[in-house]
Amino acid sequence: MLKILSQKNSTLMLNDSEPNKIVESVKKYITTSGCKNLTVDISGMNIIDACKISVLCSTEHYLQHPDGQINWVVSSSSVEKMVSSMGLGNSSFLYK
Repeated sequence: MLKILSQKNSTLMLNDSEPNKIVESVKKYITTSGCKNLTVDISGMNIIDACKISVLCSTEHYLQHPDGQINWVVSSSSVEKMVSSMGLGNSSFLYK
C-alpha cells in the first residue's frame, strides 16, 4: 500500500485504491517518520479522492510540521483548483 521511494526525499507511492486507507497510511507515516518535506504520488486517484486525501493529509502534516512542505503529484490541475480556496499553505501540486 505505501512504498517509500527514497529516504532522502521522502517520496511516497500509494498503491491502494481506498481513500480512507491511504489517508490513514499517510497520517501514520507523517507521525512516525519525522520528515518535514514530503512528496506523495496520488496521480492514480480520481479527482474527488485526490482532493480528499490532499486536504486531510496536508492538515495532518501541518499539525506535525508547521514549517514543512508536502508536494502532491496529481494527474490533473483540477485538484489544485478545487483545494486552493482552502488555503493549504504547506501544499504544492505537481502534475504528472
